Parts: sequence; structure tokens; C-alpha cells
Amino acid sequence: MLLLVLRRVLATVPVMAVVALVVFLMIRLTPGDPAAVLAGDNATLDQIQRIRANLGLDEPLWHQFAAWVGQLARGDLGTSIFTQLPVTTLIGQRVEPTLMLALTTMVFSILVAVPLGVLAAWKAGTWIDRLIMVVAVVAFSFPVFVLGYLLVYQFGISLRWLPTQGYRSPFADPWGFVRHMTLPALALSSIYIALITRITRASVLEVLGEDYIRTARAKGQTEAKVLFRHALGNAAVPIVTIVGIGVALLIGGAVVTETVFNIPGLGRLVVDAILRRDYPIIQGLILVFSLVYILINLLIDIAYTALDPRIRY
Repeated sequence: MLLLVLRRVLATVPVMAVVALVVFLMIRLTPGDPAAVLAGDNATLDQIQRIRANLGLDEPLWHQFAAWVGQLARGDLGTSIFTQLPVTTLIGQRVEPTLMLALTTMVFSILVAVPLGVLAAWKAGTWIDRLIMVVAVVAFSFPVFVLGYLLVYQFGISLRWLPTQGYRSPFADPWGFVRHMTLPALALSSIYIALITRITRASVLEVLGEDYIRTARAKGQTEAKVLFRHALGNAAVPIVTIVGIGVALLIGGAVVTETVFNIPGLGRLVVDAILRRDYPIIQGLILVFSLVYILINLLIDIAYTALDPRIRY
């Protein structure tokens, strides 16, 4: 196990190097000049050129990339072009709302999707199964921002039950956190619930035909115990896999969700940085998101051995 973790950690180095290179080139080659944005609409060409020189944007791409990699080697993600604050500081200020949104969405999605998937597999071919699958397909096809605006209109504007903007820390205001996080979590979890439900149904349905399931029923065990202990326990590996893969959906959906609900998290920070062409923030956040995704998949690989003793690395 220790060798597995070591190998995977070492494997992240070339992966992150490729990610850094691709991100750097994509951002630099896209239209837009942060110096022009910083100078304003009435700036002259000479003023823009001076700003570019001060920011180091007039240097060759290879020189800019080498300087950035040198900063990364020291654990420095750079400094924001517009706020002049370290990127690590900005990420630290915004990480809590995004982390809480992701955790709330993930926990809620798993608690809803797994029982629905098991129920659909148990009632395979019936109207219950078809209804759950139809709802899952519709939820997976529905854009997050459209569902977000519908929730805002219905529960925020029409009924005035829940706030539609802002964030409250669960450590300072637990009830305020629940109220402010309900609508964003519902909007973001729709695709995640649909995905986990479909995979859970397929995995459990395959396991229900195994001999040990018939043996468990023949021993007189309750149907709930057969479904959730024997069937779900042996179908857990594909479900855990899709939970890990779905983290990418959470990262992408958080950007949209935080914009719709005006949550001051990393998603909003990404959007603001893109609009202003704040290269250091964009580069730093994409690297952080990539590293989080890689580490979560590492944890899932480790969980495989606990869920299925037959799996060895």
C-alpha cells in the first residue's frame, strides 16, 4: 500500500508539469491583454507597453514560463496582477465557501442517489424503475445554471423561503449556512445525483443475479439486508469510482453555481480572473483544481482495497 501511494505521488509530478505547460500556453495564446484591461479604455499604446514591461508580459513565452516554474518550485503561485496580493492568499480567503459547497453537494448526492439506485435495481422493469431512470436522465440533461435560476425564482423570489445570494460560515452561523447553502447545493447536485443513481442501479442489478444473493435470501435474511449489505457492498467499487470521477463535475459546476448564487468562493475567483485576464490567478487555480482531482482519485484507488480484498496493486 505504501508503495502504491509513493508511486502515485511521484506520478503526479509529470502530470502536473504537463498541466502547467498546457495551462500556461492556453492562457497566453487566447485573445486579451491584462495590461490593456489594467490601463483602461483611454490609455495610450505607450502606457500599455509600459504596463506590459512592468508585468513582464513583454518577455518571450519561454522566459515567462521558466520564471513561473521557478516560483512554483518555491511554493509560490505568483501575485495577482490587479490586486497585487499573493495567489495563495486569495485562494485561502475563498476556499471555505467552495469546500463547503462541494462537501454539502457530495454528501447530499450520495445520501439521495445510492438508495434511489438500489431501489431502481430492486424494482427493475417496474414503473418505479422507469420513473427513477426518467428523472435521472432529465436531471443529467438539465444545465446547472438553468436549474439554479429556476430555484432562485421559485424559492427565493416567489415564495421568499430561502436567500438567493451570499454565504454564511457554518462555524459562525450554522442555521444561516444551511439556509444559504440549500439552493446552491440542490442546483449543483442534480447532475451528480443522476450520475450516481444510474451507476448504482447498473452495479446492484448485476450483483443481484449472483449465487450468494440467492443464498442470503434462502437463509431468510431480510430484503433490506440483502440489498444494502450483500448487494450494495459487492457493487461498491463502480459506485466509488463514479463518485471520484464526478469530482470534476463538482469543480466545473461550482464555477457556475457560485456565479448564479453570488457565493464568494474559488469559482467566482476564477470567473473574475478570466474576465480581467489575471494570469497568475487562473494558472494557480487550475493547478490547485488539478492537484485536488488527482489526490481524490488516489484516495479512491486506496479505498478499492478496503472494499474488495481481491484488488491488489
